[in-house]
Amino acid sequence: MISAPANLDRPFPGYAEAIASRSTEGWYARAGKRALDIVLVLLTLPLTLPLIALCALALWMEGGQPFYWQDRVGQRGRRFSIAKLRTMVRDADARLAHLLATDPAIRDEWNHAQKLRNDPRITPMGRILRATSFDELPQLWNVLKGEMSLVGPRPMLPEQRRLYGDAAFYEALRPGITGLWQVSMRNDKEFTYRARIDAAYCRSLSLGRDLKLMVRTLAVVARRTGI
Repeated sequence: MISAPANLDRPFPGYAEAIASRSTEGWYARAGKRALDIVLVLLTLPLTLPLIALCALALWMEGGQPFYWQDRVGQRGRRFSIAKLRTMVRDADARLAHLLATDPAIRDEWNHAQKLRNDPRITPMGRILRATSFDELPQLWNVLKGEMSLVGPRPMLPEQRRLYGDAAFYEALRPGITGLWQVSMRNDKEFTYRARIDAAYCRSLSLGRDLKLMVRTLAVVARRTGI
């Protein structure tokens, strides 16, 4: 298991950027990782496409639009629209604003982790999708388009950028459907700790590491804890 570095102190200006650049210069970072993404996505389409269709049908029967798109920050700081199956009520943003304005405990939890452990906006079907991580499956389209990778840093919202800290390691790679943070840290660490996890992943980027993280992801999904 990769452990995050104790700190991200930089001995000279541009240190993080230099290390991130060197960490992505090998054959796997240049071409192998992208090739692996394409091959695995295409091989799994006969399984994932019907599964996405069934989940979308269940969401439609529950009421509302099955899919939603949201802006995220990608490689080199570029924005892209991430695709997901809807797991929340349609007025989720308005409800969150109300909760943050009226409940100090929820506001503290959100400021700490940028998510709520028992989010009241999640629908019954949404809880199933999150527990199985099926809500993430439409992101395979983002992987095919080259906006994401199967394994990488968890994609963050543009407004979360100010909370992240030094983003050199994050922006060096494509965000991933799964990754070191997703399978290791879960909801147990504050949002700013993600920078250390992404740095650890970037420094140890390799085919073997990605394959191990994919296997660990399957174990997480089997335990129904989501990614």
